[in-house]
Amino acid sequence: MTERLRLRVNEREVEVEADPLTPLQSVVHDLLGLRSVRLGCGVGTCGACTVLLDGEPARSCLVPAALASDREIVTNEGLPDDHPVRVTFVAEHAYQCGYCIPGFVLAATALLRDAPDPGPDEIDAAL
Repeated sequence: MTERLRLRVNEREVEVEADPLTPLQSVVHDLLGLRSVRLGCGVGTCGACTVLLDGEPARSCLVPAALASDREIVTNEGLPDDHPVRVTFVAEHAYQCGYCIPGFVLAATALLRDAPDPGPDEIDAAL
C-alpha cells in the first residue's frame, strides 16, 4: 500500500509515493535519483547507504521511509563540493573503488563536527 510521503532531503522538500515501510535507501536512491545512497549489504553493516538523519549517521537500508518524515536527510550530494571532508578524501586518494565512500564521507563529517580532533578509537567507532 503506497502513501504520499513528505521528506526533507538536502534542504529541499520533496513528496514521493511509496509504501511507508520501504527502506529510506530505496526511496532516496531509486525514487529521488540520489545515487550516492547505495545498497550494499541491506542489513546495516557495510555503510554504503549511510545518510545523515537529523545530523546523525544512519544506515538508510534499515530506516522505513515513513520514519524519516519531518526529519532532515542529508546525502553526499547535499554536501558542497568544497566541503573539507570531501576535499580531503580526494586529496588523500581515499576513494578505493568508490562504492561505499559516500557513507564514509558522511560518517566522517558527523564525527568531525562532534569531535574535531578524534582519537583512533573514536575514528574506528564512527567509521
